[in-house]
Amino acid sequence: MKNLIKIGMLLSVLLPVTSSLAAPGEVATLREKTSIDQQKKPGIIPKVINSDIKQARNYPMQPPVIPHKTRNYEVNLNTNKCMSCHSRQRTEESQAPMVSVTHFMDRDGNFLAEISPRRYFCNQCHVTQLDTKPPVENEFIDMHAIMKQKSQTAQK
Repeated sequence: MKNLIKIGMLLSVLLPVTSSLAAPGEVATLREKTSIDQQKKPGIIPKVINSDIKQARNYPMQPPVIPHKTRNYEVNLNTNKCMSCHSRQRTEESQAPMVSVTHFMDRDGNFLAEISPRRYFCNQCHVTQLDTKPPVENEFIDMHAIMKQKSQTAQK
């Protein structure tokens, strides 16, 4: 009998919460109000930010974002267009930053003369940025801001 009362109390708390999440038969998605059996009209393809202005990083060891277009860049086993500007030999001429020294290390930490094969495919970590509103709100707080806030709180 006590278990039935506990289950009843639990249901009385959970039912209003679950029923307010979505109407019956609806699923909350980025499709907005388009039903699952219909094709949503695609949005306009946003432009790539092409400013060549270096952007701040949000946390240590974050790969830098690409501040320019890379639309027709070829990156495969034989060719890497990124290296035409970012290689050690080309940075003076191109004024682009050289790739990090970590890209010249193998998995055992040994330095190599050329870029490590495991670091050759740049767009696995580095991405271009789009001039668009994010599809989902972002409440990310930079680590530096958190540490600054924490130190100010500790001083009080």
